[in-house]
Amino acid sequence: MKKSFVLVFIISIISVSFAQHSTPGTGAPYVYPLFRGDYPDPSVLRDGEDYYMVHSSFDYYPGLLIWHSTDLVNWEPVTHALTKFVGSVWAPDLVKHNDKFYIYFPADGTNYVVTADAIEGPWSDPVDLEIGSIDPGHVTDDAGKRYLYFSNGRYAPLSTDGLAITGKARTVYRGWPIPGEWSIECFCQEGPKLVKHGEYYYLTVAQGGTAGPPTSHMVVSARSKSPLGPWENSPYNPVIRTYDRSEKWWSKGHGTLFDDAKGQWWMAFHGYENGFYTMGRQTLLQPMEWTLEGWFKAQEGVEAFGRVKELKAQTSPAKHDLSDDFSNPSLDLQWQFYKEYDPQRFQLEDNSLVLQGKGNTVGESSPLLCVPVDHAYEAQVELHLEGDATAGLVLFYNENAYAGIGVNKESFFSFRRAQQRKINKKPTGTIVFLRLKNQQHTVDMYYSFDGVTWHKMEKSVDVGAYHHNAFGGFISLRLGLSVYGNGKAKFKDFRYTAL
Repeated sequence: MKKSFVLVFIISIISVSFAQHSTPGTGAPYVYPLFRGDYPDPSVLRDGEDYYMVHSSFDYYPGLLIWHSTDLVNWEPVTHALTKFVGSVWAPDLVKHNDKFYIYFPADGTNYVVTADAIEGPWSDPVDLEIGSIDPGHVTDDAGKRYLYFSNGRYAPLSTDGLAITGKARTVYRGWPIPGEWSIECFCQEGPKLVKHGEYYYLTVAQGGTAGPPTSHMVVSARSKSPLGPWENSPYNPVIRTYDRSEKWWSKGHGTLFDDAKGQWWMAFHGYENGFYTMGRQTLLQPMEWTLEGWFKAQEGVEAFGRVKELKAQTSPAKHDLSDDFSNPSLDLQWQFYKEYDPQRFQLEDNSLVLQGKGNTVGESSPLLCVPVDHAYEAQVELHLEGDATAGLVLFYNENAYAGIGVNKESFFSFRRAQQRKINKKPTGTIVFLRLKNQQHTVDMYYSFDGVTWHKMEKSVDVGAYHHNAFGGFISLRLGLSVYGNGKAKFKDFRYTAL
């Protein structure tokens, strides 16, 4: 029962209002969202007829997971470009220059770049560019000179090989003036992406704050005949924004403008789903069009894709399978550790994952996590205890917000926020089965001694507030495996099922 983590994102959200639009190369209706679950700050690279995408990976390692598609609908993971821990990785920029691939990204107060001759890797160790700010955006002028833009409207010159900053940074763009009566989180100019079209360079940035009120985030644009400015703001700003909390998608922003192989223009961006902040910012896609005056804007006649209920019965979405029987010799690409990547902590053997305990709580354990993509789902795993370790199946936001079920040789435990509650039930041996069921933010927990007869824990947990606006961090509620204390746990047959 080997699961390959191949992703087919034909998602069950298709708007009647744009049924006439087709995704390039498929003839199928345009789909929305593009990536379900926590895939924020998308950076898109078209290389001929191939499309590649990378997202912010924040505190999860290995990081910078690269995706590939040939039609903008079906996406498969390629590789992680970052295995060395350098801190929380924010908005990256994936580019190709002179037949070499680069990913520029900020982390821990500086900016880095990793490189590869082929998208599959191997990718280099990160090179510190020794410059502050966040959200680098790469651009090349007509003479081949290279520059990086940053979130505060500054740019700095790059070396020919793209591995060093060669001069002082200059501020050349102050953003678009947001009307004072709008409800936003902050001005927060960030996420610059640049593209040349015709005689102009187009600068796309995010403003308004990535979370906060539903109407905060937005995409704005400016243009110049030089990549170094001066910049003229678009009369169509904001190009994308959530205008009312009744909309399906909140805090829409952080856009990447790109064209497909047939000349259609698109914008990939992110947003929170109304009612499901816990899932993080999901990748969205919208067709764009050019005006006679040389500005881009959202394509006429395409709405905000809010009508969902009527269409669920008409779609048969295929979702990526997070289940894992651990039969691969290496860790499957859906798995990431929280705030570390230590290959010495785990082994894959005999269709099992053996994970060494770390710390004294779930929050200290650097759990191994994956991204759930459904509003309701169930997960279970078989585990074998070794030594004095406590192992668990958890929903984890950060060190202060997690829920789930754990067990050691003495007792079962339930977890809520950062609290551990002992259950007056002792395991009958070293092999137990654990199960979580998350239905619309209500988490039920179960255990079994044979994988057939299940016993429900008395207390359930509401995880609806386990998100950025409560706990910060810009991340999401993820599903995974935790081991802490002295000892190890062997995990077998991890199963994920949409409900």
